[in-house]
Amino acid sequence: MKYFNDLRSYIAGLDALGDIMHVHWEVDGDLEPGAITRRSYEIQAPAPLFENIAGTAPGFRILGAPAALSSRADMPYARVAMSLGLAPTLTGPEIVTALADTRNVPYQKPLLVDPAGAPCRQHVLLGDEATLDKFPIPFAHDQDGGRYANTWGTLIVKTPDGRWINWSIARVMKVDGKRMVGLMVPSQHIGQIWTEWVALGKPMPYALVQGPAPAISCISGMPLPAEVDEADYIGALAGAPVELVKALTVDLEVPATAEIVIEGHVSIERDCMEGPYGEYGGYLGAGSSAQPTFHVEAITHRDDPIWPLVVAGRPTDESHTVWAIGIAADALSHLRDAGLPVTTVWAPEAAAVHWFLAVAPRDWRERLPGVTSEEFAQRVGEVLFKTDAMLFVPQIYLVDDDIDPTSLTDVVWALATRVHPTGRRAVFEDQRIVRLPQCYTEDEYVARRGPKVVFDTLQPQARPLHSSFEQAYPPALKRRVLDNWPE
Repeated sequence: MKYFNDLRSYIAGLDALGDIMHVHWEVDGDLEPGAITRRSYEIQAPAPLFENIAGTAPGFRILGAPAALSSRADMPYARVAMSLGLAPTLTGPEIVTALADTRNVPYQKPLLVDPAGAPCRQHVLLGDEATLDKFPIPFAHDQDGGRYANTWGTLIVKTPDGRWINWSIARVMKVDGKRMVGLMVPSQHIGQIWTEWVALGKPMPYALVQGPAPAISCISGMPLPAEVDEADYIGALAGAPVELVKALTVDLEVPATAEIVIEGHVSIERDCMEGPYGEYGGYLGAGSSAQPTFHVEAITHRDDPIWPLVVAGRPTDESHTVWAIGIAADALSHLRDAGLPVTTVWAPEAAAVHWFLAVAPRDWRERLPGVTSEEFAQRVGEVLFKTDAMLFVPQIYLVDDDIDPTSLTDVVWALATRVHPTGRRAVFEDQRIVRLPQCYTEDEYVARRGPKVVFDTLQPQARPLHSSFEQAYPPALKRRVLDNWPE
């Protein structure tokens, strides 16, 4: 395992796997990087690195699809695993387990270093020079309301009393060279902190960091409990503290090896229109809403900076890898804490973060004596639908461990043959919802309340055997078949 402490060493690692597509030809500065990145997701191609972008200074680059599925069929989650400092051969559920296990490792506070030698300070832009117009910020989709200046960058904010520093990813749209507007969801951690600043009548200081160490980007897009600093968790994951420097103009610390750092303040009112934007559910956006303005006051960057680009849409992109894996790890941690026997939690990519599977071991009845499968499903819902991460998730399937939750064929077969048409489900009415999932009515979106469900697909204790090569033939015959199988 190798922890990459900056984006460039990570790109070199992907290059060594054959998972970088160097785009040397000139691409336009408007929509072409978005279109190429979106196609790379859909055909599971190497991550595109755009090295010649019209309208920007020579050397300025864009990295598309930084943590999507790998182009290597033998290690599909390599980009996610390597971003986190894990072995590229890990499966998705193994990554989920590693993230859940890290919650029980002593966290490490970040280390403040001298900014004089920090790569993120190689260029300092202040006043009129601090403009977003210098950077290659393309349109992600043709129907978007603007160029999205944040699709994979880390937003750093802290509470007015300094007790909690939050690192997160939220979509932020460029308005002009000196202004952005960001989606501020009240239930999310950044929204909670912004609300504290609003109550004081003071603009919230922020830093938007593009291209830090890839683990920072990934963990910023994963749910951790409120009042937990992501930097401390990343220190535990990496086995070493994250190196930070003081920001230039705001009272925040930023990753020393970041490609680009944007500093400023967020308005206390929802005073600018944001959206539409094509989102993780797979549909182009159709509306906009009033959101707070992010004022740009200073920018620092490395030589030949790299701007990461995520183009959300139909599976599979970072929403369905990193974000879904993070929600699964959070869910697994909560279920473990509740003493419920679940081996893993997984979100099939094709379900676009709308389905999660909670996998029960064969001996779950011994570990929950006297509990029926319906009661087990009820308990799973009672634990998970109270969590902030599951705010976005409408459906959970409680499944047996005789299926591979990462195999869409296994999942569809199991759900088709084990979900009862009229019963065996725990329905939770009047739950918190947001507009991003695609399955609710307009009235439910307006009320921000709707139903959620846990489907009980668990089989009887005496499970039927599969009509398969693995389970339908004696071991000696299977060995003979495999030994004589043509290469």
